[in-house]
Amino acid sequence: MKRRTVQDVMTENVVTVTEETPFAEIAEVLAEHGISGVPVVDGEGRVAGIVTESDLLRKQEYKDEDGGRRSLRALLRRDAEAEAKAAAVDARGLMTAPVVSVAPDTPLNEAARLLNSHGFKAMPVIDADGRLAGIVARRDLLSVFHRSDAEIRDEVVEDVIIRKLWHDPAVLHVRVENGVVHLTGRVEVKSLIPIVVRMVRRVEGVVDVVHTLGYDHDDTRAHRYTTV
Repeated sequence: MKRRTVQDVMTENVVTVTEETPFAEIAEVLAEHGISGVPVVDGEGRVAGIVTESDLLRKQEYKDEDGGRRSLRALLRRDAEAEAKAAAVDARGLMTAPVVSVAPDTPLNEAARLLNSHGFKAMPVIDADGRLAGIVARRDLLSVFHRSDAEIRDEVVEDVIIRKLWHDPAVLHVRVENGVVHLTGRVEVKSLIPIVVRMVRRVEGVVDVVHTLGYDHDDTRAHRYTTV
Protein backbone atom coordinates (compact mmCIF):
# COMPACT_ATOMS: atom_id res chain seq x y z
CA MET A 1 0.00 0.00 0.00
CA LYS A 2 1.30 3.46 -0.89
CA ARG A 3 2.23 5.49 2.18
CA ARG A 4 0.01 8.51 2.64
CA THR A 5 1.56 11.95 2.71
CA VAL A 6 0.53 15.36 4.01
CA GLN A 7 -1.19 16.06 0.68
CA ASP A 8 -3.61 13.20 1.35
CA VAL A 9 -4.91 14.59 4.66
CA MET A 10 -4.37 18.37 4.54
CA THR A 11 -7.08 21.00 4.23
CA GLU A 12 -6.74 22.75 0.88
CA ASN A 13 -9.20 25.63 1.31
CA VAL A 14 -7.27 27.69 3.84
CA VAL A 15 -8.39 30.90 5.49
CA THR A 16 -5.63 33.51 5.11
CA VAL A 17 -4.86 37.13 5.88
CA THR A 18 -2.45 39.68 4.43
CA GLU A 19 0.25 41.64 6.21
CA GLU A 20 -2.10 44.64 6.32
CA THR A 21 -4.96 42.78 8.03
CA PRO A 22 -5.81 44.60 11.31
CA PHE A 23 -5.51 42.94 14.72
CA ALA A 24 -9.27 42.95 15.39
CA GLU A 25 -10.03 41.37 12.02
CA ILE A 26 -7.55 38.56 12.65
CA ALA A 27 -9.13 37.85 16.03
CA GLU A 28 -12.53 37.75 14.34
CA VAL A 29 -11.28 35.35 11.65
CA LEU A 30 -9.88 32.93 14.22
CA ALA A 31 -13.10 32.99 16.25
CA GLU A 32 -15.41 32.71 13.23
CA HIS A 33 -13.64 29.70 11.76
CA GLY A 34 -12.69 28.02 15.04
CA ILE A 35 -8.99 27.89 14.19
CA SER A 36 -5.89 28.58 16.28
CA GLY A 37 -3.75 30.22 13.61
CA VAL A 38 -3.89 31.80 10.18
CA PRO A 39 -1.21 32.03 7.45
CA VAL A 40 -0.16 35.46 6.21
CA VAL A 41 0.23 35.54 2.42
CA ASP A 42 1.32 38.09 -0.15
CA GLY A 43 -0.42 38.97 -3.40
CA GLU A 44 0.99 35.89 -5.16
CA GLY A 45 -0.04 33.43 -2.47
CA ARG A 46 3.42 33.05 -1.00
CA VAL A 47 3.53 32.55 2.75
CA ALA A 48 5.12 35.45 4.61
CA GLY A 49 4.36 34.28 8.14
CA ILE A 50 1.70 32.95 10.47
CA VAL A 51 -0.35 34.54 13.25
CA THR A 52 -1.58 32.34 16.11
CA GLU A 53 -3.76 32.82 19.16
CA SER A 54 -0.59 33.08 21.25
CA ASP A 55 0.53 36.09 19.20
CA LEU A 56 -2.79 37.84 19.81
CA LEU A 57 -2.70 37.08 23.53
CA ARG A 58 0.45 39.15 23.90
CA LYS A 59 -1.81 42.21 23.65
CA GLN A 60 -3.75 41.06 26.71
CA GLU A 61 -0.62 39.95 28.57
CA TYR A 62 1.00 43.37 28.34
CA LYS A 63 -2.24 45.36 28.46
CA ASP A 64 -1.60 47.05 31.83
CA GLU A 65 2.02 47.93 31.18
CA ASP A 66 3.36 51.29 30.08
CA GLY A 67 3.92 51.10 26.36
CA GLY A 68 6.49 53.92 26.54
CA ARG A 69 9.01 52.04 28.65
CA ARG A 70 10.12 48.46 29.04
CA SER A 71 8.67 46.68 32.05
CA LEU A 72 10.88 45.11 34.69
CA ARG A 73 9.52 41.73 33.66
CA ALA A 74 10.48 42.31 30.04
CA LEU A 75 13.93 43.50 31.08
CA LEU A 76 14.48 40.40 33.17
CA ARG A 77 13.09 38.05 30.52
CA ARG A 78 14.58 39.95 27.60
CA ASP A 79 11.28 39.27 25.84
CA ALA A 80 11.57 42.00 23.23
CA GLU A 81 9.74 39.99 20.59
CA ALA A 82 6.75 39.48 22.88
CA GLU A 83 6.60 43.19 23.66
CA ALA A 84 6.78 44.03 19.97
CA LYS A 85 3.84 41.72 19.24
CA ALA A 86 1.91 43.25 22.14
CA ALA A 87 2.28 46.66 20.48
CA ALA A 88 1.42 45.39 16.98
CA VAL A 89 -1.76 46.50 15.22
CA ASP A 90 -1.69 44.29 12.11
CA ALA A 91 -0.48 40.93 10.83
CA ARG A 92 2.88 42.34 9.78
CA GLY A 93 3.77 43.05 13.39
CA LEU A 94 2.05 40.01 14.86
CA MET A 95 3.24 37.22 12.58
CA THR A 96 6.02 34.76 13.20
CA ALA A 97 8.46 34.46 10.33
CA PRO A 98 10.00 32.48 8.78
CA VAL A 99 7.30 29.84 9.03
CA VAL A 100 7.86 26.23 10.06
CA SER A 101 6.15 24.34 7.25
CA VAL A 102 6.05 21.07 5.34
CA ALA A 103 5.89 20.12 1.69
CA PRO A 104 2.86 18.28 0.26
CA ASP A 105 4.86 15.07 -0.20
CA THR A 106 6.07 14.93 3.42
CA PRO A 107 5.32 11.55 5.07
CA LEU A 108 2.75 11.75 7.85
CA ASN A 109 5.15 10.50 10.53
CA GLU A 110 7.63 13.26 9.72
CA ALA A 111 4.88 15.88 9.87
CA ALA A 112 3.77 14.51 13.25
CA ARG A 113 7.31 14.75 14.64
CA LEU A 114 7.60 18.33 13.41
CA LEU A 115 4.31 19.39 14.99
CA ASN A 116 5.19 17.79 18.31
CA SER A 117 8.74 19.10 18.44
CA HIS A 118 7.51 22.68 18.00
CA GLY A 119 4.31 22.28 20.02
CA PHE A 120 2.14 23.42 17.10
CA LYS A 121 -1.52 22.53 16.57
CA ALA A 122 -1.20 23.02 12.80
CA MET A 123 1.26 24.26 10.19
CA PRO A 124 1.16 25.47 6.60
CA VAL A 125 1.84 23.20 3.64
CA ILE A 126 3.97 25.03 1.10
CA ASP A 127 4.77 23.98 -2.46
CA ALA A 128 8.11 24.25 -4.25
CA ASP A 129 7.36 27.86 -5.27
CA GLY A 130 6.70 28.96 -1.71
CA ARG A 131 2.95 29.22 -2.27
CA LEU A 132 0.38 28.02 0.23
CA ALA A 133 -0.96 24.59 -0.78
CA GLY A 134 -2.92 23.82 2.37
CA ILE A 135 -2.69 23.41 6.11
CA VAL A 136 -2.24 20.26 8.16
CA ALA A 137 -3.43 19.90 11.75
CA ARG A 138 -2.93 17.30 14.44
CA ARG A 139 -6.42 15.93 13.86
CA ASP A 140 -5.57 15.37 10.18
CA LEU A 141 -2.56 13.24 11.11
CA LEU A 142 -4.67 11.21 13.52
CA SER A 143 -6.96 10.21 10.66
CA VAL A 144 -4.62 7.26 9.93
CA PHE A 145 -6.03 5.59 13.06
CA HIS A 146 -9.57 5.61 11.66
CA ARG A 147 -8.96 2.36 9.78
CA SER A 148 -10.91 -0.74 10.70
CA ASP A 149 -9.25 -3.81 12.20
CA ALA A 150 -10.11 -5.73 9.02
CA GLU A 151 -8.33 -3.17 6.81
CA ILE A 152 -5.25 -3.26 9.00
CA ARG A 153 -5.16 -7.05 9.03
CA ASP A 154 -5.53 -7.24 5.24
CA GLU A 155 -2.57 -4.94 4.75
CA VAL A 156 -0.39 -6.75 7.28
CA VAL A 157 -1.09 -10.08 5.59
CA GLU A 158 -0.97 -8.99 1.95
CA ASP A 159 1.65 -6.25 2.01
CA VAL A 160 3.97 -7.25 4.84
CA ILE A 161 3.81 -11.02 5.26
CA ILE A 162 3.24 -12.10 1.64
CA ARG A 163 4.71 -9.35 -0.55
CA LYS A 164 7.63 -8.10 1.54
CA LEU A 165 8.57 -11.08 3.70
CA TRP A 166 7.54 -13.82 1.26
CA HIS A 167 6.09 -15.81 4.12
CA ASP A 168 3.14 -18.16 4.14
CA PRO A 169 0.26 -16.45 6.02
CA ALA A 170 -0.67 -19.92 7.29
CA VAL A 171 2.59 -19.91 9.29
CA LEU A 172 2.38 -16.36 10.61
CA HIS A 173 -1.03 -15.70 12.15
CA VAL A 174 -2.40 -12.17 12.41
CA ARG A 175 -5.20 -10.93 14.65
CA VAL A 176 -6.11 -7.26 15.04
CA GLU A 177 -8.16 -5.87 17.90
CA ASN A 178 -8.75 -2.12 18.37
CA GLY A 179 -5.71 -1.38 16.21
CA VAL A 180 -3.40 -3.70 18.19
CA VAL A 181 -1.83 -6.37 15.99
CA HIS A 182 -1.26 -9.78 17.60
CA LEU A 183 1.28 -12.00 15.84
CA THR A 184 1.76 -15.72 16.48
CA GLY A 185 3.59 -18.45 14.63
CA ARG A 186 7.20 -19.08 13.65
CA VAL A 187 9.85 -17.56 11.44
CA GLU A 188 12.94 -19.23 10.05
CA VAL A 189 15.58 -17.29 12.01
CA LYS A 190 15.49 -15.35 15.29
CA SER A 191 16.93 -12.13 13.80
CA LEU A 192 13.85 -11.84 11.59
CA ILE A 193 11.48 -11.31 14.53
CA PRO A 194 12.32 -7.63 15.24
CA ILE A 195 12.21 -6.94 11.50
CA VAL A 196 8.69 -8.39 11.25
CA VAL A 197 7.52 -6.39 14.26
CA ARG A 198 9.03 -3.17 12.91
CA MET A 199 7.44 -3.60 9.49
CA VAL A 200 4.02 -4.34 10.96
CA ARG A 201 4.28 -1.36 13.31
CA ARG A 202 4.78 0.91 10.28
CA VAL A 203 1.41 -0.04 8.80
CA GLU A 204 -0.93 2.93 9.06
CA GLY A 205 -3.48 2.61 11.81
CA VAL A 206 -1.45 0.18 13.93
CA VAL A 207 -1.57 1.19 17.58
CA ASP A 208 0.80 -1.49 18.88
CA VAL A 209 2.24 -4.89 18.03
CA VAL A 210 2.12 -7.84 20.44
CA HIS A 211 3.81 -11.09 19.46
CA THR A 212 4.70 -14.56 20.66
CA LEU A 213 6.72 -15.44 17.59
CA GLY A 214 8.97 -18.47 17.67
CA TYR A 215 11.89 -19.36 15.40
CA ASP A 216 13.52 -22.44 13.88
CA HIS A 217 17.16 -21.30 14.09
CA ASP A 218 18.96 -18.91 16.40
CA ASP A 219 21.27 -16.94 14.12
CA THR A 220 22.06 -14.34 16.79
CA ARG A 221 24.54 -16.44 18.77
CA ALA A 222 28.10 -15.24 18.63
CA HIS A 223 30.39 -17.82 17.08
CA ARG A 224 33.84 -18.25 18.54
CA TYR A 225 36.71 -18.91 16.22
CA THR A 226 39.98 -20.47 17.37
CA THR A 227 43.11 -19.44 15.56
CA VAL A 228 46.02 -21.87 15.30
